[in-house]
Amino acid sequence: MASAAIFSSLRRSRSPTLDAFLAPVDLENDVVGLLKTLTSIASDLISSFSDKTPPFQKKNSRSLIRKIELFVVLLDSVRESGEWWSNLPSTVVLCFKELYLLLYRSKILLDYCTQSNVFPMNKLNCLISDDVKEQINLLQKQSRRNKLFIDKHVESLRLKFFKLLNEIGTGNIPNSEEFHDFFVTKLGILDARACRVEIEFLEEQIVNHGSDLEPSASILGGVIAMIRYCRFLLFGFEEDEVEISHRFRRGKKRGLISKQIADTFITIPKDFCCPISLDLMMDPVIISTGQTFDRASISRWIEEGHSNCPKTGQTLVHKKLVPNRALRNLIMQWCTAHKIPYSPPESSDLAGESFPAAPASRPAVEANKATVRLLIRELENGSDSGKAIAAREIRFLAKTGRENRGFIAESGVIPHLKILLSSESAVAQENAVTAMLNLSIYDKNKSRIMDESGCLRSIVAVLKSGHTIESRENAAATLFSLSAVHDYKKLIAGEAGALQTLAGMLLSGTPRGRKDAVTALFNLSTHTANCVKMIEFGVVKSLVQALECDGVAEEAAGALALIVRQPVGAEAVGHEEAAVVGLIGMMRCGTPRGKENAVAALLELCRSGGAATTERVVRTPALASLIQSLLFTGTKRARRKAASLARVFQRCHYDTLHFSGLRFGYGFAGNSTTGMESGFPAETVSVTLSMPMSVSVS
Repeated sequence: MASAAIFSSLRRSRSPTLDAFLAPVDLENDVVGLLKTLTSIASDLISSFSDKTPPFQKKNSRSLIRKIELFVVLLDSVRESGEWWSNLPSTVVLCFKELYLLLYRSKILLDYCTQSNVFPMNKLNCLISDDVKEQINLLQKQSRRNKLFIDKHVESLRLKFFKLLNEIGTGNIPNSEEFHDFFVTKLGILDARACRVEIEFLEEQIVNHGSDLEPSASILGGVIAMIRYCRFLLFGFEEDEVEISHRFRRGKKRGLISKQIADTFITIPKDFCCPISLDLMMDPVIISTGQTFDRASISRWIEEGHSNCPKTGQTLVHKKLVPNRALRNLIMQWCTAHKIPYSPPESSDLAGESFPAAPASRPAVEANKATVRLLIRELENGSDSGKAIAAREIRFLAKTGRENRGFIAESGVIPHLKILLSSESAVAQENAVTAMLNLSIYDKNKSRIMDESGCLRSIVAVLKSGHTIESRENAAATLFSLSAVHDYKKLIAGEAGALQTLAGMLLSGTPRGRKDAVTALFNLSTHTANCVKMIEFGVVKSLVQALECDGVAEEAAGALALIVRQPVGAEAVGHEEAAVVGLIGMMRCGTPRGKENAVAALLELCRSGGAATTERVVRTPALASLIQSLLFTGTKRARRKAASLARVFQRCHYDTLHFSGLRFGYGFAGNSTTGMESGFPAETVSVTLSMPMSVSVS
């Protein structure tokens, strides 16, 4: 069970200023200045807090003030000792610098300072009097002997808090009067904003400290769920009405910040700049290599197909982006100090979209179920703004685990989200379609969505004419998720406007939109019944053009390889002049997977496209050398497809082909020595290269 000190720490909502993390580097060679600074800070701290009574940890705070008063006596004695200060050992100067950090943090967050009983007194014996030594020895003894004082009021709050949590875990949800007495009267959480601040802080602790947390992340997950439930139970849904209407307007201001900084001639600290864009980071996130980038920049980097860190070159183990809230708070403090407007992403969005789900505890599950019941009630009978907020919370809850996705859909939320898909509010529509996307990740929910009358039609309507780009992209991602079930692929392709809109997004969408569109089209192309529709609605033409687009070319080639398996598909692709050229280009410069998909598409095109199409493919310049390269350097599947493509050439009687003055001969012999020496099975293929050369002799 958490200690009182930990419970008190969870109450903190104000972040320390930037100066609390910086050593006094400007006093590196000025020992007198360092001592004066220490004395000044300590005196200010004493004068500021000696007459104040904090609401928590009263006795510990008074004890800290008394100890700082004794340190002031020591500092005054050292400063008044004459020229001795100029000969202070470097270890003493280092300790004074650490004392600077301790005092500054104590001034900002008095109840978080750490007492240190290690001080090099033997180095200062010649500088201080016997009286001062006696006081310092007394201080050391007190520090060793003192135990943490647990305030009875704080302890009673802690016990009550865990009592409520345990009751929720048993399914016995306390009534609103009991929650009001605890959260509002005793803890002073007076509105929805205060609840969000508490939730954001707790989520920040889980993200930043992980397994080092006490209490564990699963317990904190239950605490977060209980606070979220109380937020809607006690304060309703209308408090966010103003903020939610300003959400998109805040985003438009962010592009002006760099210009405003430039106009003030202020140098941005290097650590605050994104290594990619070199601009001030608005939403710093950490990737798997431990480097920090602005979310927009690193997301664009990943969407363009890169799988390595742009700063270190290391391969990304995963592509998860973890918010660097500590750095974001420092950037916010710096901008405030320099009067620079700073609009970080909405805290609730960050919490919902990026917060890693802690192991679900029983209190968390039960509190979330109670919250979902409140949200569904609001979706049924609430105001328009209340429905938008409820959809947003459903979206966030569905982001954090399979258990949540399961009971949210079982509670009957899908029909209400379907109605919001046609809302005139851009915020409500985006939250509804994103909630639908998050719910569809759970396999059992796919059937619930598809079985809901008109739900697929509403999702496609958002795809076609959603209010925001994010809404349209999330609609495409939802179709991709639903198309994982084979029986639904034909239904999705048959919905009016679905294929045409995905094809258009593939060519003219954002990098993320193109990725969502091509993955959805790839899934739909695996159903043979969709081939004719994909040709009719221009999907094939879009896939061919996408072969030239970074980030989606691999999936486009894979989709074409599936489409050309049918004669009608091969005929349609064969009529596209850029198809063969694009696939050859991918074989030359693509990734290993891209080369694999490209050679597979060419092979299927030759098999199903007839003699004329096969001849077009075979007569493509440089194809022979590319096949030879794949036979030796490609993936296992690419080598197999390349060998099969070579056999197709043999059957077409192209034993010797002339390309640009180079003569490539393909020898196919079941017992070819060349084939065995190359490391491939003898029955696969052997490739010989004959290249006449002329050498000038001077």
